[in-house]
Amino acid sequence: MCALVIGNIQLANDLILAPMDGYTDHPFRLIAAKLGSAMSYSEFINAIDVLHGHPFLEHRLTFTDEERPFVYQLLDNNPDRILQAAIILRKRNPDAFDLNLGCPAHKVASRGAGAGLLSTPEKIGQIIHALTHTFDLPITAKIRLGPTDTDKNYLAVAKIVEENGASAIAVHARTRAQAFTGHAAWDAIAEIKQAVSIPVIGNGDVNCVADIEAMKRHTGCDTIMIGRAAISNPWIFSRRDRDSISGAEFYEFVEHHLKQMLAFYGDQAGLILFRKFANRYIEHYQPDRETKTRLLTSTTSDEFLEIFGRIIKSSDK
Repeated sequence: MCALVIGNIQLANDLILAPMDGYTDHPFRLIAAKLGSAMSYSEFINAIDVLHGHPFLEHRLTFTDEERPFVYQLLDNNPDRILQAAIILRKRNPDAFDLNLGCPAHKVASRGAGAGLLSTPEKIGQIIHALTHTFDLPITAKIRLGPTDTDKNYLAVAKIVEENGASAIAVHARTRAQAFTGHAAWDAIAEIKQAVSIPVIGNGDVNCVADIEAMKRHTGCDTIMIGRAAISNPWIFSRRDRDSISGAEFYEFVEHHLKQMLAFYGDQAGLILFRKFANRYIEHYQPDRETKTRLLTSTTSDEFLEIFGRIIKSSDK
């Protein structure tokens, strides 16, 4: 396995946890890094929040050396705000900045940010140019294939990203309109890989270990970014499928993750925020509706772990 180099960053392996709003917070990034994710991306950081403040911003900005190389992913529709926010964030000593060109959420894309920026390629060039000419850090971008199935401009956008000095490009092989539906178009990743000389990171529909090599063979991409599948099975970064994880190992993992959430967010908020992870973790066990409801409405960590333990034991019988 060849180590990928992005600017001045050498990655230890070829798998990366994808940035996901609401999921790739500090506790989960630490877990993924320990299991083998080669780089840590923040949840998207709204430039407006950095410049004007937000009550939850500090939690989104927190990272530790265990997560390095660490990347702040920037989001906005205004080139100057993005640059000013990056100047402020540079003081926290990240290893790179990434431009979010992929978030399809209506509240983001409708104002021309995230995947909404794909409709204004010239603005993408302005942003990448400003960042690469201001900082001594690698600048990367994460794109989708275009606004809609009839308006795919991924090759033009990829070349703009490269021509303005970016060190790598990650490609979620769906359009903004697709969001997370349908199938990822791996052929498009292969086209981008042939069209640019900077490293290409493939993303989309890597759901198990076999899919890792399948995407590499199909696209020729340099490394792979894994999102939703990693929530249900973070061991994928260790090249282990979910079926290989015993009930005892899984319980220990969930207990550790929950404790990390409580320590980071506080007992009440940590337990509430952990529910979205728990909902994905129990998919493998398919508990009945009543048990699932009791688990996800637990009011203490002890109650949660007691119910979760019974779900695992019941499944192992």
